[in-house]
Amino acid sequence: MPADLAVIGLGPYGLPLAQAAVAAGISTLGYRTGPEAGSLSPAELRRMLSGGFRTAAGPAELGRVRTAVICAPTPAGPDGGLDLSQVEAAARTLSTHLRPHTTVILESPVPPGTTEEFLRPLLEKGSGLRAGRDFHLAYSPTRVDPGNRDFTPATTPKVIGGLTPACTESAAAFYSRLTDKVVRARGPREAETVQLLETNFRHVNIALVNEMAVLCHDLGVDLWDVIRCAETKPFGFQAFRPGPGVGGHAVPRDFRGAGRSLRMVELARQVNDQMPRYVVQRAAALLNEHGKSARGARVLLLGITYKPDLADQQGTPAQEVAVRLMELGASVSYHDPHIPSWSVLDRPVPRADSLYEAAADADLTILLQQHRTYDLQGLSVKAQLLLDTRGATPTGAAHRL
Repeated sequence: MPADLAVIGLGPYGLPLAQAAVAAGISTLGYRTGPEAGSLSPAELRRMLSGGFRTAAGPAELGRVRTAVICAPTPAGPDGGLDLSQVEAAARTLSTHLRPHTTVILESPVPPGTTEEFLRPLLEKGSGLRAGRDFHLAYSPTRVDPGNRDFTPATTPKVIGGLTPACTESAAAFYSRLTDKVVRARGPREAETVQLLETNFRHVNIALVNEMAVLCHDLGVDLWDVIRCAETKPFGFQAFRPGPGVGGHAVPRDFRGAGRSLRMVELARQVNDQMPRYVVQRAAALLNEHGKSARGARVLLLGITYKPDLADQQGTPAQEVAVRLMELGASVSYHDPHIPSWSVLDRPVPRADSLYEAAADADLTILLQQHRTYDLQGLSVKAQLLLDTRGATPTGAAHRL
């Protein structure tokens, strides 16, 4: 049976779109582009299947939809740029089955100009059709915040930038079925650059508070109290909080276009990339202050995902923290209610079954991620030594980053 929508790429960008479409009553077809990191709980999967979602039996089914949205992952490549190979593969597959009057939308994070200069030629060559005349082509930046219950796809405005005004309106008509508000950009380049700005805004501001965390520790200042006070300002300030590093699927992008580079973005990347090293330095210093060496110390890592209450480990700083601790000779174990097993350097890391007993036995416990299930007051009492990288424990209950 033909579907209204094909979501090409069922990873961190495609799955939320497919879920929102099914919830809106849109018959949705899923097409995988590779080994993708998105995941659904059994309950979520049951809801989608009962709502009519199904995965494509083959690429030919892509030719029987009204709208096709490419959500293929674009991870960082060896040169630091975005790897568009999965977008290219998706476009080539779609192009051989593309029919007139179809609306094609790209949602993957890409450099400005990709929709027109990269995607369009692939689709036109493979289909023999012309974008803007025979089929609609547009870009819409993905705005996914996994685990956020306040802002869902239905309540988050969607930005649309089409190749032509008609392309924009066709894409807007589709997204208006999913969300309360559609925002029209002047074109695909502007829409692509929205994604660039939003991603870099997060990383630059996290880098600022990460630098502040290091400075405030040296000055003996409670940064979390500073942030608490600063966020009472009703204008000109948005609160970000430091941590052991920046994870997630959206990587900061230093787009080198028009002869310019985003120097602040590169600096932010350097600052954020140093945070796992800083956490380990603080850990070693705390152990030394309490008469223990990092070599041979038992260190328990709490929360190894990149975001609280999710099982996603994409870009988690826990990996580097564990590696650096092991290099110092520490014996590392972990606890995470969402991760049943974990390996570092191809070696399994012991998982603590009893959290309180493990914290009491460890020479140092490091809170890397604040999962809702953690009783931080109880942990601060049980742990011999607790380093809180999230500012989540009560004041004075632990050593904060």
